[in-house]
Amino acid sequence: MFNRLKPRRATLLGALLAASAFGFTQQSHAAATYHPGGTAVDPLPGNLLIADRGNNRLLVVTPDKRIIWSMPIPVHGPKGVHSHGADDAFFTPDHKHITVNDEDDQTVGIISIAKKRFVWMYGHKGVKGSKPGYLNTPDDAYQLANGNVVLADIGNDRVIVINPKTNRIVQQFGTTGVRYHAPPEKLNAPNGALPTPNGNFIVTEIDWGYGHPGFIDKISSKGKLLWSFRSQTIYPSDANQMPDGNILVVGYTNPGVIDIYSPQGKLLWHYRKLYGAGALDHPSIALPLSNGNLLVSDDWDNRVVVIDPKTKKIVWQYGHKGVKGARPGYLNIPDGMDMVPAGVKFPANSNQ
Repeated sequence: MFNRLKPRRATLLGALLAASAFGFTQQSHAAATYHPGGTAVDPLPGNLLIADRGNNRLLVVTPDKRIIWSMPIPVHGPKGVHSHGADDAFFTPDHKHITVNDEDDQTVGIISIAKKRFVWMYGHKGVKGSKPGYLNTPDDAYQLANGNVVLADIGNDRVIVINPKTNRIVQQFGTTGVRYHAPPEKLNAPNGALPTPNGNFIVTEIDWGYGHPGFIDKISSKGKLLWSFRSQTIYPSDANQMPDGNILVVGYTNPGVIDIYSPQGKLLWHYRKLYGAGALDHPSIALPLSNGNLLVSDDWDNRVVVIDPKTKKIVWQYGHKGVKGARPGYLNIPDGMDMVPAGVKFPANSNQ
């Protein structure tokens, strides 16, 4: 997400006006033919990794909300540069490491779970750039099965794949410094490039600066555009592919939005609460869970929630809505999360 802590605030009125101008509304409803999963019996099916950005740390919490592992993220960069810690965090394919990115610090890295330290980093702390070795607002770094790392380099309008062994860019979608929607040759502020099981990428374009709903693209591993459609929300964030092939994306707005689309761009399911406990404030990513529920980072509400898509109700949460904190049970702008794979071991002396 571009400048998540101080974004161009997408208000309800502005979103409705812009959407109306393009024939979109946030009031679309799910198609009657789509039947989402979800169950409140076991709302969170495993332990959860949280990138607690405002507290400069990573946490692993259990379904009963115990912290079993944590790691502070160093934020000391050049003089006058302040970083807010890891924006996102995802397990690597070997399940022994975690990839993180820091938009403010202009870096991405890989952390050893056992050693609780960085074993690889790319970018120059606090310095934006587009030359080799530099990044400009990096987002959503994932390690692929071949060891390479893919990320959205938002400020440079590109998605890049880096070989950590050589620190060289081995693949790029988008043209550096050219902000325009014409994938895969040109991208408009891509804020996510989430890999699919078969090696393709779901790319989210913010359409930054125009006030229009952004785009969601599927690009093959060889750089071929498979499909593209415009979302129905201002500021779509971190779209990803669900097990059934549909696309899950949030709207980084207040009130927040969660949508499920078909690959053809048909809106199948829609979540948006205007007020109350179910209302979201700038959610940045949603992930499908194995039980059919949806895991959502509700950033500005300082919580991570699980939503049952059948009832559209929150059935689990960590953090307290609208309250920042660092004590157990509290979060401060949780910007990313990932489910802990089965069998992952954490250092026995790391409980906090």
